[in-house]
Amino acid sequence: MKVSRGLVIDAPWIGHILEGRKDWEMRSQPTSHRGWFGLIRKGSGQVVGLANLLDCGKSLSTSEMIETQEHHRIPEAMIRNGDVSKWVIPWKLEDVRRLEQPIPYEHKSGAVTWVLFSDEVAVRLANALEGFPHIPEINAAQATRQIANELVTSTSDRAAVEVQPYPRKPKVPSGSLTEVPGRVLGRTTVTGGNLRNDHFYIREFLDRFPADTIGGSNKSAAAPREITIDWGGPSLVMTDIDRTKGMFRKRGWVGKFFEASAASEGDAIVVTSRAPYRVHVRIERRPKSTASELRNKAS
Repeated sequence: MKVSRGLVIDAPWIGHILEGRKDWEMRSQPTSHRGWFGLIRKGSGQVVGLANLLDCGKSLSTSEMIETQEHHRIPEAMIRNGDVSKWVIPWKLEDVRRLEQPIPYEHKSGAVTWVLFSDEVAVRLANALEGFPHIPEINAAQATRQIANELVTSTSDRAAVEVQPYPRKPKVPSGSLTEVPGRVLGRTTVTGGNLRNDHFYIREFLDRFPADTIGGSNKSAAAPREITIDWGGPSLVMTDIDRTKGMFRKRGWVGKFFEASAASEGDAIVVTSRAPYRVHVRIERRPKSTASELRNKAS
């Protein structure tokens, strides 16, 4: 496997990608490339990360752009006033990984879509990736095939590479969520009220979350930072915590989470963390004895 090319991305979008807030890079044209590529911060002359390009979607309408904002992070105002009317093709990313030390490179003049890395850089990036588990294998023909009608430019490396893995989103099998290892922040029991109202409480372990993610009772008193929640669905959720309610402030995803995991009264919601400001939420089935007790109590 070789990481043979990179993509120049401007701020703030490059930051959103590296922080896990953005998994669609919007472009004016689709690409035939699939597999790993380098993330280049525009104007820096540096490769700052790596990502796996899974697919290119269809051209999106204005309404579709607004509906999928949580994927691309483009503000609604920019969409409505036409600032991004040209960039409506989603390049869908997975397994974003930040380089521990950015790699300087010589960017040649001229308009390009892809930057073509030297063999030495490609090999170093590939070697760095192979040091981490659970990396999907990329079809060699896909990863190295020529890109039709796309301009590329050669680069040379100036630094060795070390890569920090970015946590992957778990795959969601039908009816259950994949367990993701990590430090357990806390557990809470699913109640009938939770299922009816699409919410759950985290007040019993609020002190396990960073203090700067805990805000007041309304949006005007929101915390200065947000947590990224991976609940096993198609997209991540960015939210702070409402201290007065003891809940995540954004809860539109909770009903989908309950449905996808086939949650029942008495099950446990387990919240784990593998990195600061990033949590995973999953369902842990209640013991059979507990289920019997609930049925007997109901009868």
